[in-house]
Amino acid sequence: MAGNRWIRPEVYPLFAAMGVAVGICSFQLVRNICINPEVRVNKQNRAAGVLENFKEGEKYSENFLRKFVRNKTPEIMPSINRFFTEPN
Repeated sequence: MAGNRWIRPEVYPLFAAMGVAVGICSFQLVRNICINPEVRVNKQNRAAGVLENFKEGEKYSENFLRKFVRNKTPEIMPSINRFFTEPN
């Protein structure tokens, strides 16, 4: 009976949106725990204090996506923008 109340076709988009949001949050959490140089999980690394490891921090912050979009124009549909803004 409870399944008919909550599992209807109208709520499938809500389940999908919530699934995507939970997936993005989980990805970011795992990424930060595993490869962020400022996050130290075990006691030995926490005892090291503040490390000045700039190369590892730069490697973490300059990821593939950031390098890819660095020199791109911030447009969603460039061809449509050019069509409406540039004169013939």
